[in-house]
Amino acid sequence: MSQLVADASALVSLGIVADDDPDPLSICLAQYEVVVPTVVIEELREIASYDDAHGRAAATVLERTEAFETRTTDLDAEFPLDDGENAAVSLANELDAALFLCDEFNQLGLIHASLADTRLVTTPTLLSVLVRTEQLSAAEAQKLLDEISVARSWDSNSYVQRARSLLEES
Repeated sequence: MSQLVADASALVSLGIVADDDPDPLSICLAQYEVVVPTVVIEELREIASYDDAHGRAAATVLERTEAFETRTTDLDAEFPLDDGENAAVSLANELDAALFLCDEFNQLGLIHASLADTRLVTTPTLLSVLVRTEQLSAAEAQKLLDEISVARSWDSNSYVQRARSLLEES
C-alpha cells in the first residue's frame, strides 16, 4: 500500500463530504497508508472548534484518527508556510512517501519544489486518480468536487475548474 502524507487543508476537504456515499475520506484511508504529522492533528482540533462546514469536516477527520498513523517530525525553520504544511512536507520527505495530499492552491509551486521524491496531489487530483482506479465513477467524483468546491469556496479557482473539466471528459 502506498504511503500518503496529508496536511489539514486536504483532510478537511475530504471530510466535508464524509457522510455522503461515496465517502472520499474512507476511500482514501482504504487505498493508502495515510500518515499525518502531529501538528496537523493540532490544526484539525483548532478547526473543529468552529461551528461551520470546515469545523464539522475537521471533527469528522478526527473521529477517524485510528485509521491513520500520526508522527512527530522536526520543522524546517526556513520553510515559509505554516507549521502544518511545514511538518507535512518534512514528513513526506523523511518517509519518502509516494504522495503528499495538500490543498494549498496558492502555494503549490513552493510545496512542489520542497518535495524530494514525493508526488504532490490535491483533492481534485486525488478524485481523478480514484476515477482512473475505478474507486469512483466520473459522475461521483464530479458531484464530490462540486460539494467540496462550494464548502471551500473553490468555484473561481482555475486549478479546480481545470480538474472539473477533465472529470467531465472522463
